[in-house]
Amino acid sequence: MATLDQKSPNVLLQSLCCRITGKSEAEVAHQFQYAVRVIGSNYAPTIERDEFLVSEKIKKELLKQRREADAALFSELHRKLQTQGVLKHRWSVLYLLLSLSEDPRKPSSRVGNYGALFAQALPRDAHSTPFYCTRPQSLALSYGERSGGLSASVGTSGISSLGVYTLNGPTPTPQSLLAGQPPQSAAGGGQPLGSRLAWALPVSSSPSSALAPTAARPPLGPPVPSARVVRPRRDGDAGGEVSEAALVRDILYVFQGIDGKFIKMSAQDNCYKIDSKVVLCKSLRDTSSRLAELGWLHNKVRKYTDARSLDRAFGLVGQSFCASLHQELKEYYRLLSVLHSQLQVEDDQGVNVCTESSLTLRRLLVWMYDPKVRLKTLAALVDFCQGRKGGELASAVHAYGKTGDPQMRALVQHILSLVSHPILNFLYRWIYDGELEDTYHEFFVASDPNVKTDRLWHDKYSLRKSMIPSFITMDQARKVLLIGKSINFLHQVCHDRTPPGKITSASKSADTPKDAAELLSDLEGAFQEKIDAAYFDTSKYLLDVLNRNYLLLEHLQAMRRYLLLGQGDFIRHLMDLLKPELFDNAEILKRLDVRLLEVSPGDTGWDVFSLDYHVDGPIATVFTRECMGHYLRVFNFLWRAKRMEYTLTDIWKGQMCNAKLLKTMPELSGVLHQCHILASEMVHFIHQMQYYITFEVLECSWDELWNKVQQAQDLDHIIAAHDVFLDTIISRCLLDNNSRNLLNQLRAIFDQIIEFQNAQDSLYRSALEELTLRLQYEERKQQREEEGQWGVTAEQEAEEKKRIQEFQETIPKMRSQLRILTHCYQNIVQQFLVLLMTSSDESLRFLSFRLDFNEHYRAREPRLRASLGATRGRRLSNI
Repeated sequence: MATLDQKSPNVLLQSLCCRITGKSEAEVAHQFQYAVRVIGSNYAPTIERDEFLVSEKIKKELLKQRREADAALFSELHRKLQTQGVLKHRWSVLYLLLSLSEDPRKPSSRVGNYGALFAQALPRDAHSTPFYCTRPQSLALSYGERSGGLSASVGTSGISSLGVYTLNGPTPTPQSLLAGQPPQSAAGGGQPLGSRLAWALPVSSSPSSALAPTAARPPLGPPVPSARVVRPRRDGDAGGEVSEAALVRDILYVFQGIDGKFIKMSAQDNCYKIDSKVVLCKSLRDTSSRLAELGWLHNKVRKYTDARSLDRAFGLVGQSFCASLHQELKEYYRLLSVLHSQLQVEDDQGVNVCTESSLTLRRLLVWMYDPKVRLKTLAALVDFCQGRKGGELASAVHAYGKTGDPQMRALVQHILSLVSHPILNFLYRWIYDGELEDTYHEFFVASDPNVKTDRLWHDKYSLRKSMIPSFITMDQARKVLLIGKSINFLHQVCHDRTPPGKITSASKSADTPKDAAELLSDLEGAFQEKIDAAYFDTSKYLLDVLNRNYLLLEHLQAMRRYLLLGQGDFIRHLMDLLKPELFDNAEILKRLDVRLLEVSPGDTGWDVFSLDYHVDGPIATVFTRECMGHYLRVFNFLWRAKRMEYTLTDIWKGQMCNAKLLKTMPELSGVLHQCHILASEMVHFIHQMQYYITFEVLECSWDELWNKVQQAQDLDHIIAAHDVFLDTIISRCLLDNNSRNLLNQLRAIFDQIIEFQNAQDSLYRSALEELTLRLQYEERKQQREEEGQWGVTAEQEAEEKKRIQEFQETIPKMRSQLRILTHCYQNIVQQFLVLLMTSSDESLRFLSFRLDFNEHYRAREPRLRASLGATRGRRLSNI
């Protein structure tokens, strides 16, 4: 007897059937025919090549063995393996490891199912739509498991959603297989045995058709007489007209994008057309043209997938989109393979008969209606997605799901679950680990590697608005950006080494497209809850670190106390630096410094003195260079206003101290009265300005800032509130571009106060010198009288009178100088009031009322009178 290697495949197969069933060769003829059909078929393998399902099977096996640590380690190693491009066939490796892990001593559950396997007809994956089934939870490794869960086949979308009875009509199931009777011999003995037996069974002999009663399946097509009508299967008759059978064969090729004998692709018209030389009736020609549209749609989708599948720059989202289209085409090809099988069965019968189950153009038109609609949807989707990638591509797919057709909506939702899977993986890696591995720029969070650490919060991460999927709102996208940015800020700027898992508990991610589909179906529920939970936990932890470790709130208060002169009497505070009053937090005092500005000609110490506050580390994120520049501008303004206040205090002190001394000089009473009036005007103006700056600007703005900081949910809220605070005080302190004219007028008023101080000091010096000379003259006169001599001589008296006369002659000049100074000051104040009244800021208009509460300036300035009257009229009308 020859060895097994020398035997033919048919003999080996028959021996295998005998070995499995335990029967003789004569008793396994039926099973042998079925085995030949299985080997000769081109259906999908019994093992679904799904890497995820194999990995889940391995983890379940480990958990069954109570090896939870090994299961977690395997999950982490598998995740890392997925991120590497070392292995191309990871499924094969995992399946091999799973097979090797099985205990050879344990009886296999597969062998017991082989008898049942050969006792039933060939299963077929023709009915596997996502409308009625979901992905199985475990990988079916045995044939019986796969057959039992066939309706839940993974990765299908239902393009071959036509049922088995639909394809084959009311063709009865062969009873020879069901009853165990020997099959009829196939015709054509010259044909090889395997080839003949492979098509010996009708296509309708599937488990679903075998188990369902024949009478319960009405024919899909129009009723056809049950009598067998013999018709020749040939391409044309004697008159040259093409038969319908030949057109059916051509149409099946066209469905796959292949030119047939009579129907070919027209490059000029970009469609399939029937050869004009072919003689064909109008009804068959029209029906063939309608069916040929599926070939054009197939070519459109296939061309897109073939071109994009090789484009690495298309990214993971694009590759997922191509994979979903490939799944649709796979189901479409399964349907075509069934149709080809039906046609082959009819050809192999030897006699061409027209029965109820025969393939006709009309039946094809009905059977291909649903696949045609689905292909149209895919072709339209391909057109709409041209030139898009990443989140923009997901938005395009999501837009097509807004339809009233439940089947089309389910199709688009299935594609969207595959397309959004990479995006959701990006999102979860970002919000739970702070990692951004976006090689092809598909995610809506962008990173700039050139940005330094000190600008990480402001400039390194940003939103790509074009890549935000339409099913994610702008508020959700902003929170996602803040979560990952906060994690990176903690690690890189705050040097906080707390693992992200301890900051927020990571929930289950979108490991599979099924998980992605579940999240997409509940965007306002579970998905929103995940985003909110991660957002609140991460933001709260970041603010706690900034307040606890870096004293953020204390630094804010230090800015107010020192740079915004909120420490009370700031001059006295500076003068008493060595007193216990300034023994503040060492962290605050270490950052406070004196800074001298650039000296210009004529500047005094008042003009160049400034305070500085050093910031670094995480707090520099809130107190940026721009913010510190604003603080410096406000401080210089407040410092100048404070200088005016103390200048007027010195003026008032001088007037009070010299009032009694100069009573003996009645000629100065008018000039001194004029000085007192002008000084009172200036004091009123400066006091009102100080009240406005201190209370209406600084204190009110600070109160709003402090309330917002206490209620802030994340660092961005604090930064935004701080920016609003600075913008408000810059604007209301007349330091913005819109208030430049007002600021110039105010500085001119300050200059007039300094000039008035100089003029009054000059007046008092002259008056006190004259007073001193007169007192000395009286003392000498009295002394000489006490000695018994004349008090003064005629010459001394004449000299004294001359000097007094010369002094009195300078008084009109002083009075004139004060009058000019008063006139200039009042003119500038009037112009300042006019600008205040025309300001858009209501607080500035109210300031003008306080500055001119008794309408003193209104009586002098007609423009001011009109502005004030109009404004007050508006106020009365509003009341």
